[in-house]
Amino acid sequence: MAQSVPVEAPQQNRVWYEGVSRYQWLALAIASLGWVFDVFEGQIFVASTKEALGAILPEQLAAEKVEFFVQLTYAAFLFGGAAGGIAFGMVSDRIGRTKTMILTILFYSLFTCLSAFAQTWWQLAAMRFLVGLGVGGEWAVAAAFVAEVFPKTARARSLGIFHASSVLGTYLAIAAGIWIVNNPRLGWRWGFAVGAAPALLTLVIRFSLRDPESWRGAYQAASSGVGAKLGRFRELFSARQWQSTVAGAGLATVGLATFWGVHVYGKDILRRDREHLYLLQMVGNNPSHVPVSAWEYWSGKRSESVIETDEETEEFLRETGAQHRAFLLRAYAPQMKTWEMLGMLIVTTGGGLGLLSFGPLSERIGRRAAFLLFQLGGLASTLVVFGLPVGWTQWSDPLQLLLLGGFGFLTLGMHAGFAVYFPELFPTRLRGTGSGFCFNIARVLAGPILVLNGLLQSEWHFSLEEARMLLGSLFLIGVVLLTFAPETKGQELPE
Repeated sequence: MAQSVPVEAPQQNRVWYEGVSRYQWLALAIASLGWVFDVFEGQIFVASTKEALGAILPEQLAAEKVEFFVQLTYAAFLFGGAAGGIAFGMVSDRIGRTKTMILTILFYSLFTCLSAFAQTWWQLAAMRFLVGLGVGGEWAVAAAFVAEVFPKTARARSLGIFHASSVLGTYLAIAAGIWIVNNPRLGWRWGFAVGAAPALLTLVIRFSLRDPESWRGAYQAASSGVGAKLGRFRELFSARQWQSTVAGAGLATVGLATFWGVHVYGKDILRRDREHLYLLQMVGNNPSHVPVSAWEYWSGKRSESVIETDEETEEFLRETGAQHRAFLLRAYAPQMKTWEMLGMLIVTTGGGLGLLSFGPLSERIGRRAAFLLFQLGGLASTLVVFGLPVGWTQWSDPLQLLLLGGFGFLTLGMHAGFAVYFPELFPTRLRGTGSGFCFNIARVLAGPILVLNGLLQSEWHFSLEEARMLLGSLFLIGVVLLTFAPETKGQELPE
């Protein structure tokens, strides 16, 4: 009888991480840590926006005007990220991935720490611009690095894990928001000061990582005059590359505009509804908490100045406007901050699950189809979460938490696709430049959308919910862009 010869298991039956080396896992862990701290530096401002600008801006500014300055500061961060992502992406193609990662981490650590010393809103905005330089650059370099280190069979999932690690950065920002920003003995300035800590990661990179073989080969070829030059920006718009460049930049623009214009406001839903509940309880149970001027206004309009029902409480809150709101909630500020951070935690957790899902999903149905599902799901969840009336879930809190988690899943999940997809669009000599451009030119294009976001509320008097639903329609632009995007599933990285 002939001896049977073992046959290699079919590719589809192999575990995706089979054959991944210890060094490749180390590279993924270090690149992910850089991205974790990258996101922390961005989200610490989200977690301390009200406290930081509340301390810096004049007290007499209306809430709508404060929101306008918030959006300007967000826009400064995005413009900084755009400049840094494009510049450092080109640098990484020319001097290597590891050296550039060190530079970007030092950049965002230093200027986040210096943000703690801002005395005016424009100083804070300037620091956020400089933080953005490092933040935008680090993502592009780390994504290219992981893509080049891992084999094709593990690339999508490893890059999905890399981008999903951003959730840990947001968790750190939430923890800082609760235990540092919300601590009267510390405050928002200390929240920024801890941003210096990630600089220590540069020592680990310096002694643990080496540039990928594909980049070293391209560098040697370019140095000897045999291969094409590295990091040439204009090549992104050559006949061979322009369609990939435009599709990637467009998808990233939709992703970042909806992230800063829609996703980050998911945390406010929980706080908004709890504020509403607190106001109903305090006005109904103890009208003496109401400011005298608001009470006189109410009494002058009614023959009886007694609040006896929830309907009368609602009417009082509508008619006296925001005049009494700060007065009523001042004593409950710590509780409101806790609800806000809980909302941020739930939305972020849902988003993290979405990020982890993109890699396996894109391996099964393709990159374009995965993007399509998240674009349509993001639009639907935005309309549901922001379209429901204030206080509708007072009797059904678990349902609200489930909806917020689903909202985070669907509005954030496609961002992992940027890390998976963009490195697959460009050859090695352009990978950092192309990935950095696509992800970070989106910060420039999304910046005006955020200024528009501020104007919607401050000048045109859209409610928070109306503005979010309007910006949620940007997901439809992402659907259109997918018709121009090439499919890269199952292909080797272009050389």
